[in-house]
Amino acid sequence: MEIRSDKNSYLVIEGVIDNGADSTIIKISRTQQINTNHSIKPEPNALVTVESDTKDSFNLAETVPGRYAAPPVTLDAARKYRLHIKTADHKEYVSDYVDVKNSPPIDSVGFNAQPDGVQIYLNSHDGANSTHYYRWDYSETWQFHTKYPSGYFNSLAPRKPGEQIFNCFAGDSSTNVTLASSTKLAQDIIYQAPITKIPATAEKIETKYSMLVRQYALTIDAYTFWLNLQNNTEKLGGIFDVLPSENQTNYRCLSDPAELVVGYLSVGRTATKRVFITADKLPASYSAVYPCDCQIDTVFNNPPHPFTRSYAEVTGPNSPYSIVSGLYLPPPDPFGNPTAYTYSTILCVDCTVRGTKAVPPFWK
Repeated sequence: MEIRSDKNSYLVIEGVIDNGADSTIIKISRTQQINTNHSIKPEPNALVTVESDTKDSFNLAETVPGRYAAPPVTLDAARKYRLHIKTADHKEYVSDYVDVKNSPPIDSVGFNAQPDGVQIYLNSHDGANSTHYYRWDYSETWQFHTKYPSGYFNSLAPRKPGEQIFNCFAGDSSTNVTLASSTKLAQDIIYQAPITKIPATAEKIETKYSMLVRQYALTIDAYTFWLNLQNNTEKLGGIFDVLPSENQTNYRCLSDPAELVVGYLSVGRTATKRVFITADKLPASYSAVYPCDCQIDTVFNNPPHPFTRSYAEVTGPNSPYSIVSGLYLPPPDPFGNPTAYTYSTILCVDCTVRGTKAVPPFWK
């Protein structure tokens, strides 16, 4: 297929129609034209519908721009299903009708602590010997802390336990295409399939880390699509850098049959498994590298003590710095208060700049 070099962007459709306990989530976006710096733009205000080959249907609601979701639903495994999309500019897109292919359960998710990092792996199998083609993605959550704990507000009032900004949580999602096939084996078994490797210097494994892995069962056509995409992304860097003609999508545009669409729809039950990794299970040689250069300095209450910045600059309401701790240096404060304070940049003291204090509901 010849790639057209017009100014139209490509519609990118991500997600599966889930059969079972998980919600169906479909993400729709557009790329910039080829040979430009790609900027992904969500596709808002679309009408997204799941349709069966017997004309049953249900709609997905837009939760945030470009993200469409429906609550868990049980599908008829004897039927085929497709996705029907009407965009705000009145163009229509459909997938092929797809068989329901449920994933077997994940047996376990484990990890090996190696000298240069933690290798996370997965074990699975299908006793019915009918899956053979697998894909995985994951969401990760980790607890982290700042370089320095802050015992004071910039108003110099001491922080209470519930006001700490030292420990926070952050998260991310996978971007790589991860696949495996058991077709060359006598049994449908996946043993220690590598999911990802976290460097020994990663801040995310310094305290406590969790990964939720999702497993999808693929048809051979879906596996071929994802395998081609995996090969291309390893060369080009991401799904949005791949030329659509290099992958056989099962989506098409009804309004313009010549338009290219990126994505491949699968239908079926998703299997999930969560693993936790704590610092006490990792080598003591692991040492986190913080994402910023953190230094600490001192400011005194009263001249003529030397200081790098003025007291007002450090404690002001718009200060780029944050107080860390109080120091009791001579001459003593007549009211028993610190005579000086240590401080650093906000990024090195306040974890809420990069995360949230809210504890995830699944956190042990």
